[in-house]
Amino acid sequence: MTLSANLTRCVLTFYHEMMNNGISLVYLGEFNHEITKMFTSMAEDEMERKNEERSTKKKVYHVMVETLQNMNKHSDGISDDKVGKGLFIIGQKDEAYYVLTSNKILNSKIPMLQAMIEKINDSSIAELKQMYMKQIKEGKLSDKGGAGLGLIDIARKTGEKYQYQFLPIDEKYCFFILKVEVKAGEAPQKKNSESKIKEVTKN
Repeated sequence: MTLSANLTRCVLTFYHEMMNNGISLVYLGEFNHEITKMFTSMAEDEMERKNEERSTKKKVYHVMVETLQNMNKHSDGISDDKVGKGLFIIGQKDEAYYVLTSNKILNSKIPMLQAMIEKINDSSIAELKQMYMKQIKEGKLSDKGGAGLGLIDIARKTGEKYQYQFLPIDEKYCFFILKVEVKAGEAPQKKNSESKIKEVTKN
């Protein structure tokens, strides 16, 4: 591969975007148990160096594990060896950590997924706890496991609304982008920030 002027500009732009947004880790590729362990270990080491509170470290760890597992189980961009693929980013900005993930899903899944996220965003911490317990007792598990428990549990423990987008790829697939924030040193409270939504638009 030639180090062209276009590639150099791309690398420089990417570097500035990472610095401006407090991004400390980016990964694009397949996700499995070993990758999850590596990322959580690197994030823990980084938070140790910053002397973060134990409660913050636990919440960030939990969010990372849940979102990575969710990508591995529910991505529709599955490789031949049944491993999920996607994009994972972790950063820190404005006194909050954030985890951003993106993976390929079927367009047919958008209505159900969007309805689930909006219901979670509109619920209080107490309501999320009730939803979590109800889902454990009554939820129907998919063939890949899970019943929305991961999404409910993350919101319950962080107290933050999800930010998300569905970016169209073609008539069959889209990229599902999800951002989760963890406020440093704060206990979960009723969520009151606005979620950022962009519907899929087809030309």
